[in-house]
Amino acid sequence: MERLRGALETGFARVDGALALLVQRSDQTDKQRADHDTRLTALERARWPLPSSAALTATAALGLTLYELTAR
Repeated sequence: MERLRGALETGFARVDGALALLVQRSDQTDKQRADHDTRLTALERARWPLPSSAALTATAALGLTLYELTAR
């Protein structure tokens, strides 16, 4: 009976260690995901003016072209 108890305690210790490792890895994954979310949000915020400025530049170029054509 004592050997069975020792075997059970050893098995539970292994399972407990494995679960602790899984929890640690899960925490690390959550931190990495949160970091990636933060970085992605910053990239999205920094990139929104690019299409707007491209459209503004294209509109200004079209306006100048039309002005040049009508000025002649």
